[in-house]
Amino acid sequence: MVKRVAIVTSHPIQYYAPLFKLLAQGIELKVFYTWGKDSVEKYDPGFGKKVQWDVPLLEGYDYQYLENTSTVPGSHHFKGIRNPTIIKELLDYNPAAILVIGWGYRSHLKVLRYFKGKIPLYFRGDSTLLDNYASGFAGKAKNFLRRIFLIWVYSHVDKAFYVGKESKAYFKWALLKESQLVFSPHSIDNTRYAIDFSDKVDELIKSLSLSNLDRIILFAGKFESKKNPLLLLNAFVDAVTEKIHLVFVGNGEEEQRLKETARNSGKSEFIHFVGFQNQSMMPIWYQFADVFCLPSKGPGETWGLAVNEAMASGKVIIVSNKVGCGKDLVIDNVNGWIFESNNHKNLVEIIKKIPDKDALLEMGNESRKIIKDWGLDHTANCMLKEWRNI
Repeated sequence: MVKRVAIVTSHPIQYYAPLFKLLAQGIELKVFYTWGKDSVEKYDPGFGKKVQWDVPLLEGYDYQYLENTSTVPGSHHFKGIRNPTIIKELLDYNPAAILVIGWGYRSHLKVLRYFKGKIPLYFRGDSTLLDNYASGFAGKAKNFLRRIFLIWVYSHVDKAFYVGKESKAYFKWALLKESQLVFSPHSIDNTRYAIDFSDKVDELIKSLSLSNLDRIILFAGKFESKKNPLLLLNAFVDAVTEKIHLVFVGNGEEEQRLKETARNSGKSEFIHFVGFQNQSMMPIWYQFADVFCLPSKGPGETWGLAVNEAMASGKVIIVSNKVGCGKDLVIDNVNGWIFESNNHKNLVEIIKKIPDKDALLEMGNESRKIIKDWGLDHTANCMLKEWRNI
């Protein structure tokens, strides 16, 4: 008898779609999208525009959009997802297990509460304790109450798929037992980023009037305070005394401030803004660079899958210690460096010691070796092994 698994998640995203497709090759499953059909082409406040990815998000697996009756639909707040029929739809599907991705929506919490003790409940999330440093009586009281609430939330879960070291520490803090924790790493389609795009990279180098000998630092993502691109820009300006270039890929609320700072820096010729780039172009941009930097200060940089992408492309990595993947993927002086979040001086020192192209190539090869164990096949196999034993 084929065992069915129901997956409850908010909306199609480029990182989960290939995982669902891979899982569907090993077990019968159906994905229930709780945001509804309007989530496919949505306004992304981080990018400051409507975003529709140019890679397939709905191929190779069964799915259903649920009716969302929220007056303000969206994944940015608890009341943004309200599905009156979700329990009935799941009961009609009759799964052997349910995986809920994220609890912070009305309907997702409803599923956890209703099915507790009836059907094995699995949970996947990537929360960490990296931002849990409130001080003073009020802050400590808030953290205490938050912990009590989260202990209650996760008391509904039979097992949780943790994505890395920081994720596991978080679930243990919420009093899940070791026996309830299953490693299922945060991963991307490594093969897509390993394809050789040398010809297209050469075109990008020419379009920006650069040389193959130039060292290039890349920031790719939303220009938002959480990701702290301004820190990177200012550190770059203070650190660089020879020909290294900084390239920003993306858009967002900090864009004008970044561009104005670059214009007034006296080093604008070494700073480039190329705008939003869709998924099909990102492997080329990663291969174009030598170093990828994610300088986030949080809160909420729970992993940073762009780091996986850059490593699969063979790049050196610089991340702050508020980036969730740091402990798992970045080894100081081997494939990159971890700096203290929001520490301008620390980041300047790291940028100053970026080595020559040959050394960067060797470090980038170390990134490739590390990320081999963080592929979609590994993630899928961890889940399938668990569900085949239901």
